[in-house]
Order: sequence, then C-alpha cells, then structure tokens
Amino acid sequence: MAPSMEESRYIFLDNLNQLIEDCISGNRIAQNRLYNLFAPKMFLVCLRYAASRDEAEEALQEGFIRIYTHLSQYRHTGSFEGWVRRIMVNVSLQRYRDKTRLYPVVNLEEQHSTHAANNETLSRLGVKDLINLVQKLPPAYRLVFNLYVFEGMKHREIAELLGISEGTSKSNLSDARTILQKEIMKLNQVFDQKLNFL
Repeated sequence: MAPSMEESRYIFLDNLNQLIEDCISGNRIAQNRLYNLFAPKMFLVCLRYAASRDEAEEALQEGFIRIYTHLSQYRHTGSFEGWVRRIMVNVSLQRYRDKTRLYPVVNLEEQHSTHAANNETLSRLGVKDLINLVQKLPPAYRLVFNLYVFEGMKHREIAELLGISEGTSKSNLSDARTILQKEIMKLNQVFDQKLNFL
C-alpha cells in the first residue's frame, strides 16, 4: 500500500534531515543531492536579483558554498527551503553591494501612481517573462521590487536593509511597477500585432 500524502511528507522530512546530517559530515554524494534538490528553485531566486544568467549562476554557487559552510547552524525549526532561500537572497544583496554602492533612486515621473502595475497584470506573465522584465529594471528598483513582492518584506524592513528611507523604498517600488507596466503594455502590443498579422 502506497504511503498517504502526510506519510510521504514525513518520509521526505526524515530523508531531508538525514541528507542534511550527511552533508554536515562532508559526504560529497549527499552535498550533490542537496544541490540537485534545491538548485533549480534557488537559481530562479538569484536570477531575479542578478542582471544576467552568469551573475545568477555565480550567486547560486556562492550561496551553496555558504549553505555547506553554515549547515550545522540550521536548527531544524521552520522550513529548510526558507533557510536556503534567505541565504540566496543575502548572497545576491551582498554581491550587489560589493559591486556598486546603492544610491537611492527617486521618481522617474511625477505621475507614477497612475501607471502602477497591479498584481493581477503581473501574475498573468509567465515566470520567464517576469524575470526578464525584472532584470531590466534599474538595480535599486530591482532590489526593492524583489524584496517587497517576492520576499514579502515591508518598506520599513527594506529601508533598514538597504540603508534608504521608507519613502524612497515606496517610491522605488512604485516606479518599478510603472516601468514593468509599460513593458507589459509593449509586450501586449507586440502580441496583438502578431495576432492581427495572422
């Protein structure tokens, strides 16, 4: 008889805990298994913060080095995937800080609120399309957008993390949404033109 969904979850957690222990003891096969288990999702996380696939791959590798180095600090409380994700986000932010000083960016336009992209419009995009659009945002906008939309952080937290004011965080998010809205409209026009051509 096949295990129930709940039993499968416990089997997975037991296996994951054993895998973590094996990685801590330096087992290369276990480390490779852990990488293969989490790398695809974490690559998408890194890709949102990076300007290119190469940068995302570098952040992913650096993130996994940190994971293996600090794995013994994981306390088995909360989601392991969430712990891994936080490391990837921190690595991505640190790489950005190391490369360039974070200058706050202010409004591109006065009417930014009238063109703000709503979540429904963004949710209709495919993951690949959304990542491509987010990568095109100016770096400060990209960081605030990712932290607010994907990491669920509040503007106060973002401001503290990036060393900017809450107002700048709100403004950068609004401007990022404005830019994304315009890019989405361009994509829609291209799609409509292709349909009319057929």
